[in-house]
Order: sequence, then structure tokens, then C-alpha cells
Amino acid sequence: MTTPNARTADHPIDKQFLSRWSPRAFTPETIPESTLLTFFEAARWAPSSYNSQPWRFAYARRDTEHWTRFLGFLNEFNQSWAQHAAAIVIVLSKSTFTPPGGSAEVPASTHSFDTGAAWGYLALQASLSGWNAHGMAGIEHDKIRQGLAVPDLYSIEAGVAIGRAGDKSLLPEGLQAREVHTPRKPLAEFAAEGRFVP
Repeated sequence: MTTPNARTADHPIDKQFLSRWSPRAFTPETIPESTLLTFFEAARWAPSSYNSQPWRFAYARRDTEHWTRFLGFLNEFNQSWAQHAAAIVIVLSKSTFTPPGGSAEVPASTHSFDTGAAWGYLALQASLSGWNAHGMAGIEHDKIRQGLAVPDLYSIEAGVAIGRAGDKSLLPEGLQAREVHTPRKPLAEFAAEGRFVP
């Protein structure tokens, strides 16, 4: 199965999984809040242990009062290109939950795993809607915790830049060569029946 971007799947999957990608070049288009809420609605329906739904999303849209502060939550490299995104999202997860029938909070060992599923749903919905979501590890954790008054029991997971893909010429020259649909490792490198693949 091959798509127009030349990505190829070795087994039959929906073309959406090959079409979704994470550009850094964005058009100047702004995003309506209603569109962004559709992405969060998709994330809302992700699976989670005990249905605890540990994910939290804080966001700012470009040209709003919160934009400059949220752009400052990214490291310098990510600021250089994400400043042109339509929205920046900070992804967090609650590290405790109250089990069904319980009365006290206990550690949630899968909070990051579950929040990753929610982020995946968000990214796919964005792609289905004609937008692109680029996840970022390069964020300023201390600034985020202080700037958003995040309690210690919440983990700061990642940042996300959302926008419509633009021409790579909009990027600094050093990033233009990296603006491609990246391949993936072969299945044999990460999945095997009856054994662990190192």
C-alpha cells in the first residue's frame, strides 16, 4: 500500500496512518477554537486504565492574549518554527486516581501511557480535519509548572504545535531538508511473537 507521500505499509492499514505527519512549516492560517475543541473531543474518547482519563490539555491560539506565554513554554529551537503555528498545546497527565469503589487516590502507573493514547487520537483527528499536529519534547518544564500553576501530582508530558502545513521555504534553511514524511522501522525491529525484541 503506497500513498502520494511515498510512505509504504507492509501490511494493510487505513491510509490515514500513512498520511498523518508532523511538519514544522505552517501557513499563517489561524484556527477557530471550535476546530481545536474537535481535536480535544477525539482525545476525550481515548482508552485509559480504569477509565481514569488522566490527560489534561492547556492551549493557546496564535493572536490571543495567551500566545506569547505559551510560546515561551517551548525551548528556543522549537520556538523558532512553532511561532508560526496556529495553536500550542501543553499535554499533562494526572499521576494518581481513585479506583472504582475506592475513597483515596492511588498512583496511576499508566498515566503517561494513557495520555499518549489521547495525544494519538488528537493527532489523527487533526489530520483527518486537514490540520497537522507536531509533538515536541523540547519544552520548559519548570516554566510550564510555574506559569500554569501545575500541582506536583501532574506530569508535564509534551508540547504540541498545530497548524496547516505550509511550504518548507518558510523554514530556516537548516530545517528545510528535514521537512519530509519520515519512514518507520520495519516491524521485525519492534514486534515479535513469544520474545522480546531489544
